Amino acid sequence: MRALISALALIALPAVAQAPALPGAPETARVTAGTYKVETNHTQVGFAVDHFGFSIFRGAFSGASGTLAIDPANPTKAQLSVTVPIASVQTSNDTLNKELVSADWFDSGQFPNATFVSTAIALGPNNTALVDGNLTIHGITKPARMQVHFHGAGINPMDKALTAGFDARMGFNRSDFGITKYVPVVSDHVELTIAGAFEKQ
Repeated sequence: MRALISALALIALPAVAQAPALPGAPETARVTAGTYKVETNHTQVGFAVDHFGFSIFRGAFSGASGTLAIDPANPTKAQLSVTVPIASVQTSNDTLNKELVSADWFDSGQFPNATFVSTAIALGPNNTALVDGNLTIHGITKPARMQVHFHGAGINPMDKALTAGFDARMGFNRSDFGITKYVPVVSDHVELTIAGAFEKQ
C-alpha cells in the first residue's frame, strides 16, 4: 500500500521543466579564426571607487568599439583594440555625470576617448588569460593588465552572427593618468569590470 501511495504521489508532482539550452556556451572550440568586432549594445565597462570610506561607488561607460583578431590555434597572438567614449559615463547622479566629463576630471572635450591596445597574452587555467596592453586615459598612456575569462560563444539568434563573450577585470590608479580630483577621499585606485561581446566579421 505504501508503495502504491508513493507512486501516486510521484505521478501527481508537476513535471520539472529543463532549462532551455542557451545559444552561447563556454566552449572555446566554438570560436573560429578571424576578426571580431565589438558588439556595442551588449558591451559594458563598469568602474568602482571608494567614496570617502562610506561606500563603493559605481558607474559605467557604454558605446565601446574595437576589434579582436584571434586564431584559436595560436591564441597568445590575438590582438585586441578597444575604444570607449568618455562622454558615455553614467552614474546615479546627473550632476556628477556632467562633472566627470569636465576639465576637473576626464576632460572629455580634450580627451574624448579611453583606449586599450593589447601587447601580450598569457593563457591561464579554466578559460582564463592575462592580457597586457597600453591603457590611454586623459591623454596619458600607461601599461595595464586585464584578467580575462572566456564566458561563451555561439550563434546569436537575433542577427545570426557568431558571437564570443568575455568578462574581464582591471585595476589602476587614476592619478597615474592625471586625474587627481578628491584623492585620497575618493580613492585613487579604480577597479574596472568589463563585459565584452564580439561579433565575427
